[in-house]
Amino acid sequence: MTTHRSPAASTSRPVRILRGISAVLASFLAFLVLAIVLGAYFPAIPKAGVIGPVLGGQYPFHIALIALVAAVLAALARRAGLVRWGRTVTVITALCALGALAIGGIQFRAAQNAGADVSFSEPFTELGYPAVKPDTTKTYASPEGKPLRVDVYLPKKTPDTKPADKQPVSKQPVSKQPVGNQAVGVKQPGGKKTPAVVLAHAGGFHTFDKSDLRGTGRWLADHGVAVFAVDYRLAGPDRPTWNKAPQDLVAALSWVQKNADEYGVDSTRISLGGMSAGGTLAMNAAYRLHNGTIKTPDGSTPKPPAAVIGFYPGTDVTQMWKDDVAGTREAAEMFTGGTPDQYPDRYREVSPTSDIRPGLPRTLLVVGDRDRSARPETVTGLGDALRKQGVDTEVRELPFAEHAFDDAYGSLTSQTSRQILLDFLTKEAR
Repeated sequence: MTTHRSPAASTSRPVRILRGISAVLASFLAFLVLAIVLGAYFPAIPKAGVIGPVLGGQYPFHIALIALVAAVLAALARRAGLVRWGRTVTVITALCALGALAIGGIQFRAAQNAGADVSFSEPFTELGYPAVKPDTTKTYASPEGKPLRVDVYLPKKTPDTKPADKQPVSKQPVSKQPVGNQAVGVKQPGGKKTPAVVLAHAGGFHTFDKSDLRGTGRWLADHGVAVFAVDYRLAGPDRPTWNKAPQDLVAALSWVQKNADEYGVDSTRISLGGMSAGGTLAMNAAYRLHNGTIKTPDGSTPKPPAAVIGFYPGTDVTQMWKDDVAGTREAAEMFTGGTPDQYPDRYREVSPTSDIRPGLPRTLLVVGDRDRSARPETVTGLGDALRKQGVDTEVRELPFAEHAFDDAYGSLTSQTSRQILLDFLTKEAR
């Protein structure tokens, strides 16, 4: 006798498999986005407060999409029989999607307030640094026989006279204009020379290099500012550079000043800046130049920069050692050669807070409000101290932004910070 299986029985196994897969994926994604969104809003939560500001702050729209995918999977599981569970996960993931979109909305408002021409495609198409190249790379100094190099990003010569901050952004490398073996800068329309900035890369004084600045360098050049991204001597175990790296930035500034005409740069509008440890070095070098306590390795003393920029900088190296967050203690010891108790003078000499005086160059400080390494209160505190001395100082705190918020080149915080930097470099001192 033949037994016929009912349609319901024949589909029960596939339905169970589908329900199980949907449930597992939805559960995993729901847990992930919940941890990220909660951590972004409440950084004090252990572990979630570490990943939340990084992922939620730089990729809010991606997190919202993942949350929506989890909601769809939970809905499929609910239709397959897991009613209560599916309903719960759907609600959680929908709330996470709204929370992530709210982060993006707040960051978009900050970008608008900064005057940024926001691209909503770049957060998805420019996840890392863009594949651009400098116009030329030169050696600006060779201390201890080791060449230090500078990547030069130059503005294009444009036939129209639209303001620099309205020029369209080119994603292609600017073509060289060779004279001999060099690429020379060009003047702005009407023969006006360009402002320039010497930028030092991040890396805790001991890692990374000037190529990390290629996205910022090309973008600023496309908007009318010449950029000189420099390497400096990096610290290592038993190789402190507290008395070398700041001097390297002074030497780089001197080199740019001497070659200003060659690159079409306005020698009176050359600024010095950097990201993270590079910002610490830039402020330290600039302030000490003004105060007459630093020279180049060959003993010469260039003019102080027209302005100084610190993106999420360490303002006090002793405080970096005390905080011991995300490797700051190791970086401080490698840089100085020991602890604050061993070398208090070294820690004091390399900290920008030690050189606050009247008359310092105007200063831009930019930090994320979720930064654990360069805590916002330390950066705003430096800004307050500078203002008390009459220094023209601008402090910008970006919402839902962690340390190195510009690593995701296309993120809203990165787009905002580039506009803030451009406006600072192109406006005249008050």
